[in-house]
Amino acid sequence: MENNSIFKFQIIKEDKNSSARCGEIITPHGKISTPVFIPVGTLGTVKSMSPRELEEIGYEIILSNTYHLYLRPGDELIKKAGGIHNFIGWNKPILTDSGGFQVMSLQQFRKITDDGIEFQSHIDGSYHFFSPERVIKIEQNLGADIIMVLDECTPFPSSYEYAKKSADLSLKWAIRCKEEFQKNNGRQGLFGIVQGSVFDDIREQNAKQLLKIGFDGYAIGGLAVGEEKKDMYRIVKLLNNILPEDKPRYLMGVGTPIDLLKNIEKGVDMFDCVMPTRNARNGSVFTKNGKLIVRDSEFKEDFNPIEDDCNCYACKNFSRAFIRHLIKTKEILGIRLTTIHNLAFYFNLMKSIRKAIMNDNFMEFKRKFIEQYRRQNGYYNTK
Repeated sequence: MENNSIFKFQIIKEDKNSSARCGEIITPHGKISTPVFIPVGTLGTVKSMSPRELEEIGYEIILSNTYHLYLRPGDELIKKAGGIHNFIGWNKPILTDSGGFQVMSLQQFRKITDDGIEFQSHIDGSYHFFSPERVIKIEQNLGADIIMVLDECTPFPSSYEYAKKSADLSLKWAIRCKEEFQKNNGRQGLFGIVQGSVFDDIREQNAKQLLKIGFDGYAIGGLAVGEEKKDMYRIVKLLNNILPEDKPRYLMGVGTPIDLLKNIEKGVDMFDCVMPTRNARNGSVFTKNGKLIVRDSEFKEDFNPIEDDCNCYACKNFSRAFIRHLIKTKEILGIRLTTIHNLAFYFNLMKSIRKAIMNDNFMEFKRKFIEQYRRQNGYYNTK
């Protein structure tokens, strides 16, 4: 691929005892320190959060969804507004996914062909068609800093034959996406997506073929969709031995704090997941001692903050008892405070991970974090 003078990635430090590394992604809207967790703002907003609050926590990038923004308010309208950054009031980097995962989840409302995906809107049932070329044009209209190729997110479980056919189709679409992208390559980085379910040989072949096409970064898709943790970790380790060291590696849709640590150990640079915000809306909060269901009755008279040593706005000003009261009475402030805390927890975890890598003690940090998290909680499947 021709050098993209707008999008750059550089490795700052590699951990001596693992494949973890610190780096920087340079985009037109600023730098992104890696490893990074990206909050999900499907419709251009991270639910219940303002852009200022995200900046105050420290976030440098958010993710928005091509499928949803295409349906409403429409990519053409966003282009008229001067692009997604102007439209949503966020002047830092943005990543847009291609909508392949969302279309996959429609199941009976979509039809996949060699040309693309025909689907019905989940909003009004109207028919639409995503070709690789159309998706790139939509993402260019949106104007995000990092955009993804159209792929079929292979469902789990899948037979070997289906996974192979699906990965091959995604590869063909990746070629067409790259060709369309090059016609109007402005100020964006384009990422390829490796598919192949839990089958090592399909994954390996798909990754190597994507490398021949050439992308600014490489994502690992089709994981965290129901497979066992051991299969996720195996596939990530396999691929990070194949994907180039000088390009960012992005594990899509992951995940739990322990998943972040274990995959950073294997060389992943980027993550996104709805977990911190979705859990927050259900009254669940993350702490270094595990997950708390703060809406539960045991916190009715608990006047401690969510987490004693957390410096977020929620922990500095409010008690578990008050936050529980807000959630039980369906006051909006309740889920705003749990969201602020969860996003601060994830941000501070990644910040601590980067510091540990820089100090060559990532593996010790990982061991201590997981030991404390498991001992107190046991919520996650940590095998």
